[in-house]
Amino acid sequence: MGMIQTIRQVTEKISERSKAKREEYLAHIAEAIEHRPRRSYLGCANQAHGIAACGPVDKLRLKENVVSNLGIITAYNDMLSAHQPFEHFPSIIREAAREAGGVAQVASGVPAMCDGVTQGFTGMELSLFSREVIAMATAVGLAHDTFDAVLYLGVCDKIVPGLVMGALTFGHLPAIFVPAGPMTSSLPNDEKVRARQLYAESKIDRKALLEIESQSYHGSGTCTFYGTANSNQMMMEMMGLHLPGASFINPNTPLRDALTREATRRALAITAIGNEYTPIGAMIDERSFVNAIVGLNATGGSTNHTIHLIAMAMSAGICITWHDIAEISSVVPLIARIYPNGLADVNHFHAAGGMGFVIRTLMEAGLVHDDIRTVWGEGLEAYAIEPKLARDGKVRRERAANKSGDKTILTDTKNPFQQDGGIRILSGNLGHAIIKVSAVKPERWSIEASAKVFNSQEELQAAFKEGKLNGQDFVAVVRYQGPKANGMPELHKLTTFLGVLQDRGQKVALITDGRMSGASGKVPVAIHVTPEALDNTLLAKLRDGDLIRFDANEGILQLLVDEKKIAERPLEIPDLSHNFYGKGRELFHIFRQMISRADLGATIVESE
Repeated sequence: MGMIQTIRQVTEKISERSKAKREEYLAHIAEAIEHRPRRSYLGCANQAHGIAACGPVDKLRLKENVVSNLGIITAYNDMLSAHQPFEHFPSIIREAAREAGGVAQVASGVPAMCDGVTQGFTGMELSLFSREVIAMATAVGLAHDTFDAVLYLGVCDKIVPGLVMGALTFGHLPAIFVPAGPMTSSLPNDEKVRARQLYAESKIDRKALLEIESQSYHGSGTCTFYGTANSNQMMMEMMGLHLPGASFINPNTPLRDALTREATRRALAITAIGNEYTPIGAMIDERSFVNAIVGLNATGGSTNHTIHLIAMAMSAGICITWHDIAEISSVVPLIARIYPNGLADVNHFHAAGGMGFVIRTLMEAGLVHDDIRTVWGEGLEAYAIEPKLARDGKVRRERAANKSGDKTILTDTKNPFQQDGGIRILSGNLGHAIIKVSAVKPERWSIEASAKVFNSQEELQAAFKEGKLNGQDFVAVVRYQGPKANGMPELHKLTTFLGVLQDRGQKVALITDGRMSGASGKVPVAIHVTPEALDNTLLAKLRDGDLIRFDANEGILQLLVDEKKIAERPLEIPDLSHNFYGKGRELFHIFRQMISRADLGATIVESE
């Protein structure tokens, strides 16, 4: 089947819009490319420093300048389940590189924080900024200029986008992203959410809730719901930055280790020393990002990527807008049901056909660019597979099935769960916002009700506990949560409180200039409102009782109050000084000053 016209047209618009920036970016790559090991240009003392700790074989090889040296950028720490498996990856990579005649060195570590740990607390205000820090830390590690390709070990929310931004800054180097895989399935996600709501209503105690949460988050690997972390893995495969089939293999399994060894061998094969030189900056183009957006919509992925994709693309000289994402969403059907868009987790998704089925289905429907360059070679066809472990311990791949293994989890484009991907733009006098409706029941997509206005998530939680939100329909507005105000934290905890009210029969919605977790779902939420309240918008002049129209069907976000009355209201900005100190926030003042708007990627990367 030929490509869907809308997909082609959006790709062409992105290409035309990006032309000048992209040409400038590619010129920088061309300048950096030299077809021999860069370390040969270092002085002898410089080079000696770089190989001093190597073993005899590696040291001899690097002295001769005839082998490829792989850099490893790792997000390992042993506190976070998703990144704990990376502890042993460098040893596996070094051994595989040595067997293949190359060398591998850990170039640097990057920070990896967990939004699940910081959710609802001060640390979350550093979460979005950590993406830029990760990109910068990547640059520091690669600045030694001694590597021929790079393996990136990262999984979760801001880590993968930050690594991609850093990798694209060193666009002349080939790059392969190596995932750790999801933890095994345990307590169903809907049971966990039910327990949270019972706790919010004081129907179970903290000890009982902790036991239930610990059954859900129980071992090493990525959390099994389909939030930002697992959306990251989907996108890396859609963009051809993973090896085919690598995304959702559990950690500490023979197949997972075989994929890591294979990634090492492949990285050595695509350096400038060989015949398949594949620098990431030239490999990734606007088609790659369009494929990521298609995958995001087809699988009901995280809304955080309406920010991250823009920032990542910008690092490659590619200009993506919210309208591009929404336009693609309008023609891409939802073909996966993974929590919070369904009851299945990512292990069930993988067992039902996973990424191989998704990619095959999207290719057959003409919804993706199947001619992109990937780390595996030319074309996305190689990713329409299912990975298996061969008898010799290596990876073998079978063509993905053309039928779903479980039609309640995966379907085809002719019988989708929803006709569009569910990511939409809301616009009106309150600004522009993103909403994802794939997990929201259609009867909840619109509401016209009075506002209840809060300047923090703590204020809303207190109002809930005091019973002030009971018995009436309303639109909650939580403002001063934008990137300039406090770093744009996720407000996922509010889903529990609003979900309780919704289950009681109230009609509720949320408007915020902050973010929501990729796991948020059943409550209609207008997020990333731009401009943010701190930028002197109507959002800052809202008062309790103001009538608001919130309509995801028509794309409307409108304050239904006479504009003259609004103009007469004084602008009352609360004291935000408490956002600027404690828990390391003092160190991030420059980020709050320099950060761009949400629809521009909420980044410090120069956009003009």
